[in-house]
Amino acid sequence: MTEGGSLSSALVVGTGLIGTSLALALRRRDIRVLLTDRDPGAVRLASELGAGEPWDGGERADIAVIAVPPQYVADQLLELQKNEAARFYTDVASVKAVPIAQAAVLGCDLSVFVAGHPLAGREKSGPGAARGDLFLGRPWALCPTIESGPRAREAVYELVALCGANAVTVGAEEHDRAVALISHAPHVAAAAVAARLAEAPDTALGLSGQGVRDVTRIAAGDPALWTGILSGNAAPVAEVLEAVAGDLALAARALREFAIDGTPMEEVTDLLQRGVTGTGRIPGKHGGPARTYAVVQVVIGDRPGELARLFQVAEQAGVSIEDVRLEHVPGLPLGAVELSVQPEAAEIFATALRAQGWQLQG
Repeated sequence: MTEGGSLSSALVVGTGLIGTSLALALRRRDIRVLLTDRDPGAVRLASELGAGEPWDGGERADIAVIAVPPQYVADQLLELQKNEAARFYTDVASVKAVPIAQAAVLGCDLSVFVAGHPLAGREKSGPGAARGDLFLGRPWALCPTIESGPRAREAVYELVALCGANAVTVGAEEHDRAVALISHAPHVAAAAVAARLAEAPDTALGLSGQGVRDVTRIAAGDPALWTGILSGNAAPVAEVLEAVAGDLALAARALREFAIDGTPMEEVTDLLQRGVTGTGRIPGKHGGPARTYAVVQVVIGDRPGELARLFQVAEQAGVSIEDVRLEHVPGLPLGAVELSVQPEAAEIFATALRAQGWQLQG
């Protein structure tokens, strides 16, 4: 670290999606980044992408970021500290309580360690899927313990800021309960729905649209990686899944009774209403309150550069696009793009699109 305390170098241990994305973000801020991974090929690819340079095991960094599955964090921390690999340490695993407890049992120096978890990711994995802007505006949970020293906290909070994320201080157990609800259990639920498609008839799959894609999108994650994550947060995830299973069981029973004798489906209506309420509580852009946007639907050709042309029209019209959804038309070289904009900008944008020859839906 420099005399002013600012980070100038970082060691990233694990060059998967998160580790490489973090390294790319730091390189954008002119931080010297060293890379290591048990897979030399992953390090080589990350280096070729501009994420940093391979670590020879000798150079000491200002901070080491442990980007490995939760079950390996404590062992990796101990090994790094034995080799004095860095002045300060953090991790990016999505489970916090178990790795911290394991590190304490192993005798790791927790005064220079602050556990962390960036709430960002993609369905794709590996360094090839990495993006330097992955963490921009995203929450990054930090779980310092009573042993975490002030300089360690300062260094890790600076790391988060360099990546463009928003630090959120939270206790390890509270963090694990939270991610069980917002991330881990939803992944299992999505996998359960997607599993119904594994042997689905071709007719059903041929009729699938954006709805089933939205529900099952996250189920494409690496099963081995997710098994490790879930095993580290088993009890909180089980509690959420049991509650979800209870709701589904009630809904299934109500539907079955309606099919038999027309009994009103009050449990189903209640579940659907609570779903609307819950969806409305999800924070909107930049973490603020959820907002209702106007949707402009545009027919788009399946050709290179079409989306860029759409965004160019938006820029020329002075319209900010808040969200984008793309759905292909089966059997045709066409798609439909749903562009979410501020309500007051919808007509301005639609007029500009029509003037440029775009076909709008609705």
